[in-house]
This record gives sequence, C-alpha cells and structure tokens, in this order.
Amino acid sequence: MAAKKPPLKKRFNQPSYTIQSDEVSLAVAEMGGFMAPVTFYRRAKKPVTPLAVAPWWNEKIPADQPNVIKGLRGDFFCMPFGGGVTKYKGRAYPPHGETANRKWQFLDLIRSKSGRALHLKMNLRLQKGSVQKSLALVNGENAVYVRHRISGLSGPMSFSHHATLQFPDRPGAGRLSFSKYKHAATFYIPVESPETKTYSILKPDSVIRDLTKVPLSDGSTTDLTSYPNRRGFEDLAMICADPDLDFAWSAVTFEKERYVWFNIKDPRVLASTVLWFTNGGRYFEPWNGRHVNVMGIEEGTTFWGDGVGPSARPNALTRRGIKTCHRFSPKRPYDVSFIMGVAKVPRGFKVVKDIREMDGGTVRIVGNSRLRVDIPLQLGFLETAALDGLIE
Repeated sequence: MAAKKPPLKKRFNQPSYTIQSDEVSLAVAEMGGFMAPVTFYRRAKKPVTPLAVAPWWNEKIPADQPNVIKGLRGDFFCMPFGGGVTKYKGRAYPPHGETANRKWQFLDLIRSKSGRALHLKMNLRLQKGSVQKSLALVNGENAVYVRHRISGLSGPMSFSHHATLQFPDRPGAGRLSFSKYKHAATFYIPVESPETKTYSILKPDSVIRDLTKVPLSDGSTTDLTSYPNRRGFEDLAMICADPDLDFAWSAVTFEKERYVWFNIKDPRVLASTVLWFTNGGRYFEPWNGRHVNVMGIEEGTTFWGDGVGPSARPNALTRRGIKTCHRFSPKRPYDVSFIMGVAKVPRGFKVVKDIREMDGGTVRIVGNSRLRVDIPLQLGFLETAALDGLIE
C-alpha cells in the first residue's frame, strides 16, 4: 500500500527520510542519498549500527568542498565512481557524480505486511537519463535491499556503492573476508602525497597474492584482512570478484561484538570491491587527521576512482578481463542491485569462510571451527531486482 510522503527530519544534521521494519531502522539523506544511520536488531539489548558518519557532520565545512564530503556517511550510490578531476565528453562530473551530490526527489513509500520500501528519484542534469533509488526492509530480516534503476542513459558509465564502516577503536577489531576473486591489487600510484598533508603506506601497483602479506612502501608487509591497522595512513586496494560465481560477497567479522556485516552482489553487475582504508592519513580540512577506524567497502564496476574516461577506455583491469564500465542504451533500463546485512554469530566465530544459499529464503554464513549461522535472506532479488511487492 502506497503511503504519503514521510517527513524529513534531521539525522546528524542532514534532512533525512526514515523507514523501519520490525528488525531494521534506516535513514537516508535527501542530499546525496546517504544511507545512515542504519540500525540492525533495533529492538535488541545491543542493536548494531555499523555504518560510519564523518566527525564533521555538525561543523561548517569550507565552501569549496562538494556535498559528498560535507555529508559523508554510510552507503551511497556513485555514478560515475570518482571523477571530479577531468572532463568526459565536455562534462565535468562532481566527485562521485550527481547521485552523491544532489537532492533526491521522493517518489513513493510502500507499506505492507512484509515490510517497508522507500523509492526516490533523480533526473540527471549533465546528461539525459534518470536514476530511481529503491530501499527495502523485510520484516524478520536484518538486511537492506538496494536497487538503482538507471534509465535513459547512453554510452559508457562507471558506478559503485560506497559503504563506509565504523570499526571499534582497537587494532584488528574486524576480520575481512571475500568470496573467490579473480584479481587483487593496490592502487597503481601513491594514494596520497605528503606535500598536500596526506599520507599512504601500501606499495603502489602491487598484485596481491595473499591478503595477509601485502607489501608496504618500506619493504615490510601488512595484513589487509585485519582492521583497524596502519593508523595515520589512507590507502586503496581492489578485489575483483570471480564473474562465474552465482553471487559474490564481502564480509567483516567483529568477533568481540559477535556479529558479521556483509554485502552480497551479482559479480557481473558489480565487478569489483574497492577497499578504502581511511585511518587518519589526511590532515587538511575538514579531515584534520580525525577520520579514523573507518573503512570503505565499495562494490562497483569501475577503474578505481578515476571517473568515466579511464573506466571506459582499455585499462590494466580490462586487459585482465575485468569489467570497468557498463555501456548503457537509452532504450533499456539497467538495474544495479545489492544486499547489505548483519548477522549475529556464536562465541568463537572469528571469520566468514563462505556464504551459501540453502533454499529460496535462507542463507548460511559459514565460519571457522565448523561454526555457522542461518539467516533469512532473499538472494533471488539479485536476479529479479524485485521483492515481495516492495520493489517492482
């Protein structure tokens, strides 16, 4: 049943819509479509609110900063991913595109016995086309179903989600793991530059054969699966999923807090995961060395964060058979869908070893030492981009 437009209320200083199921509360900002805060197990004694909010949320930000920095938080959709440096076909996209820097228009709010769904829309100004954002919560599930339907677009375009997690303030609080991947590497040049009061430490342009032994610029190695780590540095790495998988996943296990956060996607739609290790390595405003214990786990189809041109042209990833853009036709809408969720896990659960579909509505998260947990989840959403009358 369609409902009237919900009120916009400030959440961390951003006018936001809020929807709730019996398990999850989700806020999405009108500006940029930032999805945060999101609270899982919201009625439990210990709810889980895993997404980060930048510490300058209530400060006056320099006018030259784009909206994506002013409101930085949670997860948001970038199209193109990156950009903001060079033009493509005469178009100068803001960093991470219009979708991360402009206001979204309300379309619809669906309320049913199965859950809630919010639908927003943005008509693109820099080129023809539009994007419809759909966010759905299903009663009894600790997951968010996200679909972006892109219509009327023509030619190549990169895109990505931009989920940012707030980690507990202790080294190695979270343990990362991924489904089978085709390729992994560090960013091809130094991510940051001391001349601009920014610092990085991963050795650039390194193929990663073991995520626990990744080379640093000083000749030593580091474990990328353990975070927080490398305080005082900002770095990027990329995990390119095996496109032959039925679905791909990224997960972080918080053993002490006894929960797992995960993303699940179609690797043919969202080909890669950019890992943004942001741990106090930027000292200019508004960062000022205080954006710490945060990590971006960003599911997209892109050549790093380099915008449309480098993603559309042959590059180091396409030469490995990795998709870095989608070529749109204005006659065919294109759906970008993924699922974000949280699962509480038993004591001793240290790392996700696998995520498996058990039947049409159950997923098994497999851990170490034969530990496992089954959760309700509708993986068919990745194929149909539709969900129980909430997203059609």
